[in-house]
Amino acid sequence: MALDKIAIAKRIAKEVKDGYFVNLGIGIPTLVANYVRNDINVDFQSENGVLGMGPFPFEGEEDADIINAGKQTITTLPGASFFDSATSFGMIRGQHVDLTILGAMEVAENGDIANWKIPGKMVKGMGGAMDLVASAENIIVAMMHVNKAGESKLLKRCTLPLTGVGCVKKIVTELAVLEIVPEGFKLLERAPGVTVDDIIKATEGNLIIEGEIPEMVIE
Repeated sequence: MALDKIAIAKRIAKEVKDGYFVNLGIGIPTLVANYVRNDINVDFQSENGVLGMGPFPFEGEEDADIINAGKQTITTLPGASFFDSATSFGMIRGQHVDLTILGAMEVAENGDIANWKIPGKMVKGMGGAMDLVASAENIIVAMMHVNKAGESKLLKRCTLPLTGVGCVKKIVTELAVLEIVPEGFKLLERAPGVTVDDIIKATEGNLIIEGEIPEMVIE
């Protein structure tokens, strides 16, 4: 059974460690703040100028003046701070973010990522993705394994304009958890009910399989 977006976010939340400063990209990554363990201290940063984001607000409790980079309403935790974009990107470019979680359209087996533009389609701009991937030491991608046509998004080489080169460390999809190693995509975990053969068929890039592959533990 392939995971839904919430399950992907829950699995990525397990990668967040105590004391981390974490930047959450637009899309699935924004859900991660909802599922981090309560017994650890984590500061979520949004590039539009927020440090100390909390989970999404309950319906009826939204404040339209408090939003993330994706223009979604958010909550803030005690001690949160607000600042301008120059300060925000100073944090990012100064490598003060411990973990960056991004969405992607494509990831290549060497860790290249394409997540900002599809040629011929209107885009508002690249946002902060290029700064994030150029500055972060630890990048996890949250994405669908295949596109709407059933074609793999984990490729030998990206076909879309690149956001960053050789920067992705780990990927969590609806089918699997994979790590980028020199040889390609190393399969670490498979989604509940998903077989290794399912993942092989959905992966264009070089897939490394060593021993028995355990199922993901979501909860």
